[in-house]
Amino acid sequence: MSDWMTATVVAFFIKGLCGFANTLVFTTILSFGNNNINISPVELILGYPSNLILAWKERKSIKWGVCIPVAVLVLVGSILGSLFLKNADIKLIKVVFGFVIIAIGLEMLFREFHSKEMKQSKLILAIIGVLSGFLCGLYGVGALLGAYISRVTANSHEFKGNICFVFAVENTLRVLFYVVWGILTADILRQALILSPFMLGALFLGMAVGKILDEKLVRRLVIVMLIISGFPLITGNLH
Repeated sequence: MSDWMTATVVAFFIKGLCGFANTLVFTTILSFGNNNINISPVELILGYPSNLILAWKERKSIKWGVCIPVAVLVLVGSILGSLFLKNADIKLIKVVFGFVIIAIGLEMLFREFHSKEMKQSKLILAIIGVLSGFLCGLYGVGALLGAYISRVTANSHEFKGNICFVFAVENTLRVLFYVVWGILTADILRQALILSPFMLGALFLGMAVGKILDEKLVRRLVIVMLIISGFPLITGNLH
């Protein structure tokens, strides 16, 4: 159980600090000795309230014109995924998206250190927005979603508020799916309940540290986490 506690603390400290990447960290730490079918539902039950908490805290920074269309795309992606992708081989698609996420993250990092303001391409933003919604909904991968929202928000408060709102919408639908499919069991809920104090403590600690750190540093941490999150998509689907 100590590995689950460690994964929870590390994952949700990063969640409180950056607004995302908790799923990546949680799964990576636990994947060495646990099956994904046991990891994902626990992470979902822990992540759902963390998204609601962050979205509520940053509610004044939410840009509804950004997050509502993306949330709709995520819902459509989730429904399509449950209907059409049960038997599809999506490994190659995930590998391609892994490279795309890394490339976008590196470009964003270049922008951060560029001395002049660089104009955003509306076409590129639109493409990233559409792909991010479907990728998150179809495959449960939020990295490209993070890349998109990072590009259309001005600071970490807007980023956290918007991405956590979208995640909360996606979590709501996924909880319903997990109940219907019988994945959410009494044992899963009991384990999530035991871990919830660790989640809350780490989440609020991450939020507190985020207030202290310089805004530019937090934004760059978000970008670095985006880049890192692309690698598991590549390495985990090449075999």
